[in-house]
Amino acid sequence: MTREFSFSKVLLLVLLVFCALGAASCACHSSSQHGPPADASRSSQDEQIGRLGTIEVTARLVEVPDGAIFKRELYNYATVLKYEVLEVHRGEVQSKTILVGHYNPFKPRAEAADQRVPEIGGNLKEFQAGDIHRMALESSIDDHYMGGIVNKYFGRESGPIYWAVWTNLADLR
Repeated sequence: MTREFSFSKVLLLVLLVFCALGAASCACHSSSQHGPPADASRSSQDEQIGRLGTIEVTARLVEVPDGAIFKRELYNYATVLKYEVLEVHRGEVQSKTILVGHYNPFKPRAEAADQRVPEIGGNLKEFQAGDIHRMALESSIDDHYMGGIVNKYFGRESGPIYWAVWTNLADLR
């Protein structure tokens, strides 16, 4: 009878361990599916957004003017695009509408960096009016980029032109 008692205690202990592991596995699976609120969850690229630049915003791309983005493999340039700021996460912007310069805008952000401008990127594949972007910015394109700039807003818009360091398509879960 003593052996049965020991065996049943061991069996009970094993069952409890398996139940605890199963519950932990379900909790992990559930949180990875639904996750915390969108602002609290950050992909590895969002970590770049939080690390790079002095400003972090979520903004809607207002328009892509005709001729602002063109493909020329041997010509590196930045183009200026207009955004409506939806939320400032870090730093400050001067108004609700901002101008942002993007390097090599015809390339997906993950492929836009080169030896001349190495620390840019993101998961955005192409610029489409109406899309919402989460961006890490610097305060002035002039302080961070020296090269060709296509600015279809020249003379029509005032204020600083921010430099896009990292641009993701916003995850609005």
